[in-house]
Amino acid sequence: MPFAKHIVFLIDDDNIYQFTARKILESTGLAKEIVSFYNGKEAIKYLTDDKNRLSENFPDLIFLDINMPIMNGWEFLEEYHSLYGNFPKPVVVYVVSSSIDSHDMKKSRQYKGVTDYIVKPVTRVKYKELIESL
Repeated sequence: MPFAKHIVFLIDDDNIYQFTARKILESTGLAKEIVSFYNGKEAIKYLTDDKNRLSENFPDLIFLDINMPIMNGWEFLEEYHSLYGNFPKPVVVYVVSSSIDSHDMKKSRQYKGVTDYIVKPVTRVKYKELIESL
């Protein structure tokens, strides 16, 4: 089994998705740590905290949902985009949504740092492929 070295953030308000994604990601053996956030605001707060930004627990990879309360995925990406140059390392972002709207897919690719748009559900093979490509 490969050495688990990646820190993964799950930003999604759906408890079932969070649970399932965590179990699948753990089963790949590629994630050193998986951190969950239930809205974009929690994640932005973490990413902008100096203590976290300078720690070894800064994410390598973010799986981001679009439709969430408090701060949705688009609002998160606006904030994230404005902070992008202040991060200690590059962070790969995948928008993960049940929406198959081509407008959403196109819009997601306009943000710096967004690597791709993935339609739920995400399989173990797909998670493994995405993480191994880092």
